[in-house]
Amino acid sequence: MNIPANLKYTKDHEWVSIDGDVATVGITDFAQKELGDIVYVEVETLDQTLDKDAVFGTVEAVKTVSDLFLPLTGEIIAFNDALEGTPESVNSDPYGAGWMVKVRITNVEEIETLLSSDSYKELVGA
Repeated sequence: MNIPANLKYTKDHEWVSIDGDVATVGITDFAQKELGDIVYVEVETLDQTLDKDAVFGTVEAVKTVSDLFLPLTGEIIAFNDALEGTPESVNSDPYGAGWMVKVRITNVEEIETLLSSDSYKELVGA
């Protein structure tokens, strides 16, 4: 299981890469394996400001649909449009081509609530 040390994580299985006041968000390798083949990613919250833990979209796999939870309060400033044509990128490259949204962080203190890679490994038993 791939759990990069340079990222932050949530208990809801999202990963977060932080660059200044912008966070890139996607689902973890563990999450995509649990979901199975991803067929659709829906994000209708572009340009909206949402609170931490709010639902920002959904990911649909062959067997289920799961909500996506925002790991940090902020404005959704970008959606990975490539996922509209190739949602399977979330399966094949969850930490690269499979990213989902970019968020302009409005409460940087919340970064401290995210899990380290070691803490996330403990959570998923890796």
